[in-house]
Amino acid sequence: MEFVLIALAILVVALITGVSLLVGRGRRTLRLDDDAAAGTTLTRPPIAPDPTSGATAADLYTGPPAPTVPAEAEPEAPVELPPAEPEPGLVFETPLPSAGRLVRLRSRLARSQSSLGRGLLTVLARERLTEDDWEEVEETMLAADIGVGATTQIVQRLRTQSMVLATASGTQLRDLVVRELTAVLGPDLDRTLHTDRHDGRPAVVLVVGVNGAGKTTTVGKIARVLVGDGKSVVLGAADTFRAAAADQLETWGERVGVLTVRGREGGDPASVAFEAVRTGIEGEVDAVLVDTAGRLHTKSGLMDELGKVKRVVEKHGPVDEVLLVLDATTGQNGVVQARVFTEAVDVTGVVLTKLDGTAKGGIVVSVQRELGIPVKLIGLGEGPDDLAPFEPEAFAEAIVGG
Repeated sequence: MEFVLIALAILVVALITGVSLLVGRGRRTLRLDDDAAAGTTLTRPPIAPDPTSGATAADLYTGPPAPTVPAEAEPEAPVELPPAEPEPGLVFETPLPSAGRLVRLRSRLARSQSSLGRGLLTVLARERLTEDDWEEVEETMLAADIGVGATTQIVQRLRTQSMVLATASGTQLRDLVVRELTAVLGPDLDRTLHTDRHDGRPAVVLVVGVNGAGKTTTVGKIARVLVGDGKSVVLGAADTFRAAAADQLETWGERVGVLTVRGREGGDPASVAFEAVRTGIEGEVDAVLVDTAGRLHTKSGLMDELGKVKRVVEKHGPVDEVLLVLDATTGQNGVVQARVFTEAVDVTGVVLTKLDGTAKGGIVVSVQRELGIPVKLIGLGEGPDDLAPFEPEAFAEAIVGG
């Protein structure tokens, strides 16, 4: 009987171990648990030994040695990142480089073409433009969320060229509209995404925005952009309030072999952000991307918490980018949201998502003119690689259409 009980105990232990290995397969996650005083735990993909070298997996392991004394008695050891290569049979995705993405995705702006570009070309192609025609031009632009200021500027410039418009061919007219739209899109604004390692430390990027704007998805897509450009990344899951936010971000990281630092649900987001940056510094990566909670712009307490996250992260050094994610389908309400966020943190760039749906392309102009902050990235679909660097001329050509 004793042998039967022993055999059953061994079988249960084996089953639990097997399930744990399957669940952890491929994960690259640093978890901050309740008992943080005992140190952090790091799960990584197993390293496959080279069958021709005679080495074992233990010989190839590069992580910290197993503790020989109680953890609380050991000095804090630096965290080493998991190896870049996956285990056999687990292949990380390799995204395409970001260069030229907007040109490849320009067809996603088809709805903006019909509401803005085609509308303008239809009116301006008329032989003789009356006051009613110019009013129609203004209405078309305002309906596309371009905003009053930019609309007035464009109409005034087009009016001064009314003689040219009367004799312009279809191609010349299109080029003229593209040129005027490009001018109000701020072609001289600095849209550089500061994600390069510098001064012996990684670039730190905070991603903020209201609930539903798509922050976590955007962080995952930015990670893919950086990996596609050959950079190493650490993700910080500082959205500890939304259920499954950390799991969602971890999944994005796993697909491209990127480490994710996370804490317990409902924990302190500032501590997770701090640990993510520390891990990135010790791992000598190029960039650390920190996802923050979806904060309602009507709750000032949440804005204070966002400021705290930034201050805590800055104990490691300056934050290089604060990207504000806005849902382009919200129109002018997005500008109102943006103003509140700029009061809480120094926003350096805007990411406009969902521009492939019912959004009006002109919201790009409104956001930049109202805030003085450049749009740096735009989301043009739900696919993992549908995030593109914003290029004013290519965008203008896309929404005007052919």
